[in-house]
Amino acid sequence: MRPWSSIPIHECREPLEPLPDSLFRLEPHPYVAVGAPYGANGDPFRLRSTVVQRLLKAEKGLIASEPALRLSIFDAWRPIAVQAFMVEHTIAELCRERGVLPSHSQDYQQVVADVGRFWAAPSQDPATPPPHSTGAAVDLTLCDQQGMPLDMGGDIDAIGAISEPDHFAARADDEGRLWHGRRQLLAAVMQQAGFQQHPNEWWHYSFGDQLWAWRSGAASAIYAEAARSALTS
Repeated sequence: MRPWSSIPIHECREPLEPLPDSLFRLEPHPYVAVGAPYGANGDPFRLRSTVVQRLLKAEKGLIASEPALRLSIFDAWRPIAVQAFMVEHTIAELCRERGVLPSHSQDYQQVVADVGRFWAAPSQDPATPPPHSTGAAVDLTLCDQQGMPLDMGGDIDAIGAISEPDHFAARADDEGRLWHGRRQLLAAVMQQAGFQQHPNEWWHYSFGDQLWAWRSGAASAIYAEAARSALTS
């Protein structure tokens, strides 16, 4: 359970829509590339229509502040089947990285716990949808005018403290200040457009889901799981 799991959802039945071509995106899509089961109609580069408009507002704010920079989308809508696949994939990858056997050992349970800080459980409960399944959440980074991503001090989806938004806040060296400044810039333009940031992930922002409601103080979320609400095609 997350701190936001108990927040009620009042679905507004706003459809998903494709991200406009004007927004850069990281392709090939990283989860499609490892075999995630999107299916024939599972375009990941879709969000609720209001979220798309707020994303465009965020990029407009970014350009006003830093004309040479743009937003680059890593991931957007994510069906629950993809969430389940990627949780298992990430656990398996981290086990290989740490030399841990996939058993019920203490080391394995630590891997599962570490992954769980960054990957929401693929809940089928309509009261606790994973954020990306709602079409409200987006993973993104900064890039240059040609779409080349900037170094943000850690990769998207990295498991560990390096992914926390303020990980470099206390660093006084040039690299640390650069990475912290870039993360702060991304946070500023997204928050000015109405988004709320995941507390553990510098790249994850949402509008309208339970996490957003929890961080913004809203009484309820407005987006449930999109597929369950028959808002996908």
